[in-house]
Amino acid sequence: MAERVDTLLKQAALARREMRIADARRDLVEAVALCRETCGGLDLARAITELGRLERDLTHADAAVACYAEAAALYRSADKPLRLAHSIRHVADIHSDAGRGALAADLYVEALQIYRSHSDTPSLDLANALRGLTIVRRQAGNSDEAQELWSEALGLYASVNVPVPPDLP
Repeated sequence: MAERVDTLLKQAALARREMRIADARRDLVEAVALCRETCGGLDLARAITELGRLERDLTHADAAVACYAEAAALYRSADKPLRLAHSIRHVADIHSDAGRGALAADLYVEALQIYRSHSDTPSLDLANALRGLTIVRRQAGNSDEAQELWSEALGLYASVNVPVPPDLP
């Protein structure tokens, strides 16, 4: 069944690139259902993560949060800390976009704690979490902390050649 799930995920990715959103969603929903029935675990987490990404792109925030939160729980139980942190950061991003800064901040802090405790954390993932926390700290009036976080993020973005404006987001 893992082969069928891989096929569905590839079809969904192609459909997204071709802007056939209904086809992508159909394939992702089928992949999630198939994983729930047969394989679970990391395959389910991967399928749910992709469905969450699509839901977020469609501005279905509640559905996206539900997907990413379920994926996070699966990654936590499978002891996949970097995938866990990535899922947590996406939930934080959605909450931040919805104006729920305090909730987002707690999640960014959790993701950053995980990222900082693993030497194999990709610099871009750490930078993106720092950027998110920068935004919510700035919105909460914590300008000094926001500036420190943003300075660190800028250094990380530069280290992976990702151009970003130097001003605080």
